[in-house]
Amino acid sequence: MSLKKNELRGDGSPLNRRALKSRLQQLFTQYESEAATEEVLRLPPRMTVNPLFAFIQSGDPGIKWPAVRCFGAVVSKLADEDLESARRIVRRLMWSLNDESGGIGWGSAEAMGEVMARHPALASEYLSILLSYAREDGNYLEHEPLQRGLLWGIGRVAESQPDLVKAAVPHLMVYLSSPDAGVRGLAARLMGLLRVSEACATLRDLAEDDVEIPSDFRVELGGRLVKDLALEALGNIPCL
Repeated sequence: MSLKKNELRGDGSPLNRRALKSRLQQLFTQYESEAATEEVLRLPPRMTVNPLFAFIQSGDPGIKWPAVRCFGAVVSKLADEDLESARRIVRRLMWSLNDESGGIGWGSAEAMGEVMARHPALASEYLSILLSYAREDGNYLEHEPLQRGLLWGIGRVAESQPDLVKAAVPHLMVYLSSPDAGVRGLAARLMGLLRVSEACATLRDLAEDDVEIPSDFRVELGGRLVKDLALEALGNIPCL
């Protein structure tokens, strides 16, 4: 199955919105993230952004994570063509995390992180907002499942542009002590990506943490226990 700009159905007729969403879902369930992204990028970004908004909120990890990766690639491509349109999409993600939006914002922090990891210009403009969601004196996200997504999103930026994230380390280290296993594990992973030597003592404690991280994040993180992520982080840090 291949998505093409001008021949979206087998008979060459254009896909309507419902059919396009169905085809995207097939891609996400049948292909790895990278292969699905390559297919979706063959379409104009404006055609796929709205369906992708729905998929990044999916409760099915097998659909959500390919959609998040794809969302970042699509918005990055759009930013190269029309930066202001890409900005509007990032602001839409931000709005979804606002209490006034009336929604929860599932997948929004992850998508923001993926976009910024792929497009430095958007990171330079909006990373401070993403990081503010981790600060109690900022736009703090209290809901722990949202905190997991936030730390994953910040981690994506840290993978490609760690220097932009390092100033936020004091606000990020506090998540190592979260009562939520997913938050602890993702915070540990983030410390490893940023090579935070000050976190070594806490990471050694977490290396004994046998609690499982939530199943929806195992798809992306590989490790099943908090200690798996803590040990991986310790392997990246020059601890004394």
